[in-house]
Amino acid sequence: MTGAGFSLPGVRLTHVLFLCGKARMRSPTTADLVRTWPGITSDFAGLSNDADERLGAEHLEAADLICVMEGRQARRLQALFPHLLRGKPVHVLNIPDRFSYGAADLIALLTARLTPILRRP
Repeated sequence: MTGAGFSLPGVRLTHVLFLCGKARMRSPTTADLVRTWPGITSDFAGLSNDADERLGAEHLEAADLICVMEGRQARRLQALFPHLLRGKPVHVLNIPDRFSYGAADLIALLTARLTPILRRP
């Protein structure tokens, strides 16, 4: 995992954290998708108490940018960790919880939503 500001000579990597409820379908799919994009590293976690990978301070501290799947998750994130979000952009992707891991329609929707955020050509 890279932290904020990690770089190699001439290369700047952006570490993006993807959050959903249980970290089972949407956020792991998203993290796996963008790992193939140049200049991006990624991680994922869930905000629910029974998430497969539960969000912790270490996830937020390492992130340059945070993307949540739904608006209610952004509100919960702000309520739980306001001190760790200062200066970190949080984007709501508006991805409903109706997809399975790696689903083609989920990947197409994520690509469309993330391309302008991550400035991918």
